[in-house]
Order: sequence, then C-alpha cells, then structure tokens
Amino acid sequence: DTAHWIDTLDKAGELKRVKCPVDPSLEITEITDRISKVYGPALLFEQTGTDFPVLINSMGTERRMAMALGVNTLDDIGHDMEALFKQLLSPKESLFDKLKLLPKLGSIASWMPKVVRGRGACQEVVMREPDLTKLPILKCWPEDGGPFITLPVIHTKDPETGIRNVGMYRMQVFGPKLTGMHWHRHKVSARHMNEYKKRGEKMPVAVALGGDPAYAYCATAPLPDGVDEYMLAGFLRKKKVELVQCLTQDIQVPADADIIIEGYVDPHEEFILEGPFGDHTGYYSLPDYYPKFHVTAITHRKNAVYPATIVGIPPQEDAWIGKATERIFLVPIKMTMVPEIVDMVLPVEGVFHNLVVVKIRKEYPGQASKVMHSLWGAGQMMFTKMMVGVDGEVDIHDPLALARYVSEHYDPLHDTNFTAGPVDVLAHSCSVMAFGGKMGLDATRKSPEELSMRQTSSHPIAPLHIDLEALKSKFPEIRDLNTRLTSIGISLAFLSVEKNRPGHVKELGRALFATPEFQHLKTLIVLEHTVDIQDIADSVWRFSNNVDPKRDCLMLDASDNQGINHIVLDGTRKTLALDGFQRDWPNILASEEQTIELVDQKWSAYGLGALLPSPSAKYRKQLYAGGAVAE
Repeated sequence: DTAHWIDTLDKAGELKRVKCPVDPSLEITEITDRISKVYGPALLFEQTGTDFPVLINSMGTERRMAMALGVNTLDDIGHDMEALFKQLLSPKESLFDKLKLLPKLGSIASWMPKVVRGRGACQEVVMREPDLTKLPILKCWPEDGGPFITLPVIHTKDPETGIRNVGMYRMQVFGPKLTGMHWHRHKVSARHMNEYKKRGEKMPVAVALGGDPAYAYCATAPLPDGVDEYMLAGFLRKKKVELVQCLTQDIQVPADADIIIEGYVDPHEEFILEGPFGDHTGYYSLPDYYPKFHVTAITHRKNAVYPATIVGIPPQEDAWIGKATERIFLVPIKMTMVPEIVDMVLPVEGVFHNLVVVKIRKEYPGQASKVMHSLWGAGQMMFTKMMVGVDGEVDIHDPLALARYVSEHYDPLHDTNFTAGPVDVLAHSCSVMAFGGKMGLDATRKSPEELSMRQTSSHPIAPLHIDLEALKSKFPEIRDLNTRLTSIGISLAFLSVEKNRPGHVKELGRALFATPEFQHLKTLIVLEHTVDIQDIADSVWRFSNNVDPKRDCLMLDASDNQGINHIVLDGTRKTLALDGFQRDWPNILASEEQTIELVDQKWSAYGLGALLPSPSAKYRKQLYAGGAVAE
C-alpha cells in the first residue's frame, strides 16, 4: 500500500519529505517540475493545508518505476511474460507435458482479483458529507480550468457483461460533489457510458487514489478490451488484488487504496465544459465538453496520503510510466502480432504518440513498411504520427547511434511512406480533431530489389559549413541554424524562421536546397523563431507536436540524379492567416513569474538541496500571446 511504498522509497534514499507548508495551487507543480527535470527524488509534502499529505513524482525515474512494479529492471517483466507465453503456447504432445502445465495454470488463477467481504482499509473513515475540497487537489498550470485529480484509478463496468474496466482519466473539480470525467471517444469507459445511455440508466463509477502503485500503472496500460487490469496487477505482484464493494455504488475497488470517491455519470445529462489543462504534450489541451461525475461518497484510510502527478514539457514522471509500457508490451506485440520486431523505443520527446522507433529482423524487401502498417492497426499504436523502422546491430536506446544509422540508410524520396488515420485527441497540429497525417521512415538496410528503381547513389554524410550571417542577409526571415549533428554523421539540421507569408516554409526550403551549401543535407526541420534550436531535445519535442507529417512535408529530388534527395518538415505553429489552419492552437506550459519567485524564495525551507532554476524561466520566453489558446 502507499505507506509501504513511501517506506520503501525512504529506505532506498529515493524520497524527500517537505515539512514546510505548501500550496496545492501552482506551488507544488513548480517545485516538482524543477525536481523532475533533473530526475530527482519522490516528494512527500506533509503540510498541504488539508488533512492529507501529497505524494508526487514517486515513479519519476526508471529505477523508481521498476521499484514500483517490484523488479530490478523494467525488462524483467517482459522476460517473465515471454517465458509464460512460451510455456502456455508451446505444443503439448504428451500427457506429461500437459501435467507439467498445471502448476503454472494454478499460479495464473492465483493472480485473478478477488472480492472480499466486509470493509477494506480504504473505508476506515467515511466522510459524513462528501466534499472534494477537503482533498489537496492540485491546480497545476496557470491557465488550467481549475484543480484536477491527476492520478485517479477509475472503475467502470459493462452493463451487459459486468466486465470491469480500470482506466486513468483526469478529473476537473467543479464543486464539492462534481467533477468532469475526461474520457475520450476511443476509451472503453466512453463505450460503457454509451451502453448505459441505451439502457436509460445512470452509470456507477468509482475512483481509487493511492494503494499499491501498480494500480496506477495498470490503469494506464494498453490492455485489450475485456482484459481485467487487476489481472495484470496480479501478474506483476504474483498475488491477487483484493477488492471490496463500494458503499453507495454497485462497483468494487481495491481494499488497500487510500481514498475512494464513489459516484455516477448520468449519460442523458448535458456535458460540462472542461479544461484547459496543461497536458503531457507540454501544451494545454483546450476546453471541450465531457460527462459530469456526481460524487455520492468519499471514504479513506485513517492516515491516507493523496497521490498526484504533474504532466507537462518532458521529462516528467509520465515518461517513466510510458517507458514501462514500452518494455512490457513489446513482448505480446512480438509474440502475437509482429514476430519480426526485435525492439521498440518511444522517445520521451515524442510524448508517446508522436514518435516510435521499431527495430526489426529484416528478411525481405518492403518488410519495414509491412511492420509499420501492422503497428498502425494495433490498439493505441494507431495514434502514432511518425514511425521509424531500423534493423541490424544498431542500439536504438542510444539516440546518437540511432540517428547516425537512420541518416545513413534513409533516402527521403524513396523511403518515406505517408498515410492518414486516427491520431490522439491531444494532437493539436492536425487540421481536424483526432484525424491526421502519418509518416513512416524505412531506415533499414536496403535489399537489391529495393535499390533497383533508384537513380541516386549513396554519398558519405558531410558536415555543413554555412556562414549564418551571410545566410541571414540573403534570407532575413532566418533567425538561427543548427548544423551540429552533421559533424557527427547525422544529415539533419534545424532552422528557426519567422514566417511572414503563406507557403513560406516550403518556399524557403526550395530556395535553400537550390544553393550549393545545402546540397549534401538530407533532412531540414524548420521551427518558429522563438524556439531555441540549439537545444536538440526541445527542438524534437516542439517539432513532433507541431507537425502533421503528411501535410507539412516537402520532398525534393536530387538536382543531378547523383546527389542527395531532400526532405523539409515544417514544425512551426500553424495559423489561419499563413497556413489556412482553422483550429485553435494551444500555448506551451510555463509557471507564472510570481510562482517562480515564491518557490525561489522558499527553496531553502523545502530542504531539497541547492537551488534548482525554474524550467519555466526558459519557456516563458517562448509563450505565445494569449492564455491557453494562442492569439
């Protein structure tokens, strides 16, 4: 449970207790943002102005994520899962082989969740009058629509089958007994709600906070519809999760949780305008209408701790939750769907759904394209905007080695596949909500068949030596150029530009690649003039959020059929005036000056060591005019 988790973190030197008073509105976020950016400790805020301490950033490094799941490394879980799959799926030719399987089947049965009688520890205290304002619910970023519950484990069930779903969806608090319920159209809980609507019934919902940290992870895991998340928790813990019946709703929750919020959603009720919210993309997700959740009871442990997380510009705690999913779910993807996959990486800068790298065991021409399209058809992988396929001995966990390999084996003209399909609801750069362009890059070694139709020959990757001031005098809209990667064998450069006319980026791209200086460059990524393109991680983050790769791409043939083909990708903000873009564009996330100053002044009182500068100090310079919506 949470008390044991806190004790485990404490003994491992992974926890800092903040004993001075802190404000859940903005102050906790600013402190945590500084700590998470340097992969610092978990934080326990003991004085929050309520009866409940706040635990945050508890899974904020790879080590703590592994600790939360009870393993030494995240790959250990995948190895266990692979061994189980092989044992269950291998041919059983003799009676002896089948008998040997019985103990394993018994173990699997022992992982299934169990409803126990009586009340659980989570129901030791029952609030006489349920009141969410008694909890230290965070307001994370200045333009947020209000305080949000950010680490809720939300329980719903199918009214026809009774099958449980456990998910994690933010909850904006509108009053003591009212929140929004932010489940997107693709989510299982949204489907459950539609079933209740057909039946003309209210939908029971229960929210668990705290308890075993595996619950929070399992609520985010991309399990197939109908697979109980608590079975995954049982597999991780090698013991069953014990559930108890709620007091006011017909639904069950973990007995060892810290806080339970019971209530219902009325599917026939008008939705409520929820948001904005500073989201995991590093941008605000903008207001939209979502179901209302009505609270009917709140129960908690006697010494309950309120768990929270913040999301925002990476890296944050959610990066390591995503890393766990990457390592765990690689195994079922390999064993049941795409057996040629060797490894997979979801880079932190790609915020899960914008960028995926897949390493394959290549055996025939066109295989990388086949794998990418298979993954675009697989569960939550369908939201991936950009996918890169590689093979060979390259270590895809080494960003520079990976980038060199891609640069060597990728020809923009012949190795880029475009398609369109569903994208994440938070993808703000597509022209319409939740649907946009996708791009696949085949950076595998090419077979003779794949090379047979190509006119260009390969060239060694050469450093670019460009006089920036001379370039600016010729193209005054250019603000900066970063060609640093070209000196280490990576044919990619970043350019920052102040756009001032329709079609500007593609026009500029054509002009630059017509000059001798750019002839040996494969890939040019263009960002807006406010972005610090000398920070490559930030540049990748901004680009991957701001591009619709099918719409915002320019391909250029080698001029002499013996040179290098080129690709220009427009990662700038899109506007109606310059791009015909008709959706609102969100702002990036940054704390207010007064919050930064407050935390600077109080830093020594927090007991967190030497002063860490605010990450927001940098990003405030990049904010667009306006609030959550850029003007």
